[in-house]
Amino acid sequence: MTNLPYFEQTKTLFDCVSEHNFDRLADLCDDDFGIIDLDPEGKSVAVPDRAGWEHWFQTLFQQLSAMKAHTYTDIKTYQALQTDELGYSVVNFDQYLELPDQRLRFNCTATIIWKLTSRGWKESRWHCSLMQPPVPA
Repeated sequence: MTNLPYFEQTKTLFDCVSEHNFDRLADLCDDDFGIIDLDPEGKSVAVPDRAGWEHWFQTLFQQLSAMKAHTYTDIKTYQALQTDELGYSVVNFDQYLELPDQRLRFNCTATIIWKLTSRGWKESRWHCSLMQPPVPA
């Protein structure tokens, strides 16, 4: 799985969220048509454009910091296809949310559209779905 297209970029996306590294995440993402993401409760959030994307992640990282929360990701399965200028990947993962008084596991599947730019491959669309309600981990 680690030798498939975009795997390293996908892992970097998750690492950026865990580290609250907005600048690195913003550089890897070029979400032309927005994203569908999950909030800390597992509810879907539709983010329509880049300005909304920036607001979403800045607010999310502030919220997680205020909650004294730590997140990390365990990739379960990964598939990807690549053409000359576009590609996509599907990743099933467990996202862990650690709070001072509890630890939750969110099982998710994300579809990611990738596009080739003058600065390399960039995430062009992220759509994440929660596969089951969060469970204590």
